[in-house]
Amino acid sequence: MSNWVLIIYCGFITYLTRFTMIALIKKEMFNDRIRQILSFVPSAIFPAIIFPAIFINDIGFIQVEDNPKIIAALIAVIIGIFFRSIVATIFLGLASYWFIIFII
Repeated sequence: MSNWVLIIYCGFITYLTRFTMIALIKKEMFNDRIRQILSFVPSAIFPAIIFPAIFINDIGFIQVEDNPKIIAALIAVIIGIFFRSIVATIFLGLASYWFIIFII
């Protein structure tokens, strides 16, 4: 029972720390230049989250040869460029990955 209490407590504290930053910061505090700079943060962070999942295998080594994730990621990038839709990119990228590992 104490594990669940600890998990709930940690989740609550994490939620409060993130929520207070969102709730307390007013949009008027940022000038246009800072807003423009902050608009690049998601595109800078996203590759740092995604690339290890694509290039690093279960053991922790970089796997470039015979890696279907790389081909599916390239397909997803091309789909994203042409369609400019996050949903289409995710759906067709996953579909291409599943096609590669299950059919080919």
